[in-house]
Amino acid sequence: MATFGYSRVSTKEQTTENQRREIEAAGYQVDYWFADEGVSGKVSAMQRPQFAKMLSQIRDGEVLVVTKLDRLGRDAQDVGATIKMLAARRIEVIVLQLGKLDLTSAAGKLMLTMLAAVAEMERDLLVERTQSGLERAKAEGKVLGRPPKTSDEQRQAIKAAHGAGASVSALAREYAVSRASILNIVG
Repeated sequence: MATFGYSRVSTKEQTTENQRREIEAAGYQVDYWFADEGVSGKVSAMQRPQFAKMLSQIRDGEVLVVTKLDRLGRDAQDVGATIKMLAARRIEVIVLQLGKLDLTSAAGKLMLTMLAAVAEMERDLLVERTQSGLERAKAEGKVLGRPPKTSDEQRQAIKAAHGAGASVSALAREYAVSRASILNIVG
């Protein structure tokens, strides 16, 4: 049975070489390497070119080694679906970050469920902290969002010109903004 190694980095400036070295240093003799470079973690595992290619070549009962859990998916749901699919094919999944724990085993499934719950809680807490920070900033009178491309004076001039018959397109060209911006001002 063959051992497959998979690695991923988000940008073209990064390299998967460190992940390869980490897997080799852990003592795994990898027969086939697959690496997605410049592929965001937001892309689900099944939509990554090299991951999909690896899935077409790995046979039932073989071994897949990755350095970290997030190499397998973008979020807990994606990782869970990927692990389930691999488990159905009896592919042993080794994540170095978790020690020698096969995620397709009973203990591995338990660990994966716990990690998914913790990740979901962390995501929820992050959303709560973000909302709290936004509310505090608003209460302090800070203006949120992108700064306007036009000044108050320009907006008054746009309204007056539009009222005098100037077209939305002409105003958009004159003030170097989109038609939608002009429509928001005159609307």
